[in-house]
Amino acid sequence: MSNAEFDVIVVGGSYAGLSAATQLGRARRRVLAIDAGQRRNRYAQHSHGFLGQDGREGASIAAEGRAQLMKYPTVRWREGAATQAVPHDGGFRVTLADGSAHHAQRLVLATGMADELPSIPGLAERWGGSVFHCPYCHGYELDQGRIGVLATSALSFHHAMMLPDWGTVTFFLNGVFEPDAEQLAKLEARGVTIERSAVRAVSGKAAVLLEDERVIELDGLFVLSRLHSASALAEVLGCEMEDGPMGRYVRTDMMKATSIPGVYAAGDAARMAGSVAFAVADGAMAGAASHQSLIFGLPA
Repeated sequence: MSNAEFDVIVVGGSYAGLSAATQLGRARRRVLAIDAGQRRNRYAQHSHGFLGQDGREGASIAAEGRAQLMKYPTVRWREGAATQAVPHDGGFRVTLADGSAHHAQRLVLATGMADELPSIPGLAERWGGSVFHCPYCHGYELDQGRIGVLATSALSFHHAMMLPDWGTVTFFLNGVFEPDAEQLAKLEARGVTIERSAVRAVSGKAAVLLEDERVIELDGLFVLSRLHSASALAEVLGCEMEDGPMGRYVRTDMMKATSIPGVYAAGDAARMAGSVAFAVADGAMAGAASHQSLIFGLPA
């Protein structure tokens, strides 16, 4: 019989972490959720594309999820950043920034990702308001208006090809990417305007100031950010990572198990690209899988 304080510690109290902890709370397992309060979508006013919650404030979805979670008597909540996680006594010891530590048999990492934006004046200030990364999350609300795509890599070609379904698109190459002949033909067929002048700044709602002094007025600008893990815990624990087109993320199997037995990962931290809907699904799987591992044991 384990002497662990908790059955499972869930690191991350956003959508994936809340979903994982809910599954475990419903199984009447002792759960600790640790939350640093840094939801990736905190810059966006509304969340879209999540069934039953379309158009709600992301903060409201998270707050309601937490309120529902805390009705389960075996769940505990800690505010703070988890700074260290190490194997301990057949499970894991997680240490917080304030020096306190907790021990559990299993660990679910729902630590999220952070976005790295191009260093263009005015871009970061509009992130989540009129500068976006996900067409499915924000494209419809632009009402078939004027949309820009700022190239950050060759992957931006896919962004530019997709977005004409949501509006009239200008593709700002910005010296980062040059489409080949076949790509140019595809972009032309999709009605995309190519702009090769360098981008100097973004102002107003989403107006792009070019190096040649022209200003392109837009209703929204899309940028594929680079991603990095919002927490080093997975790598500190030795979890295998995947190199995705936008950054490294935790490798998991179909049950959201990492390469370290007893450690599960869910949400943006463990997938190439994310959304609220994907995060909730991942969290449910990680919660159920970690629970079942407490009953049937870990794979040999």
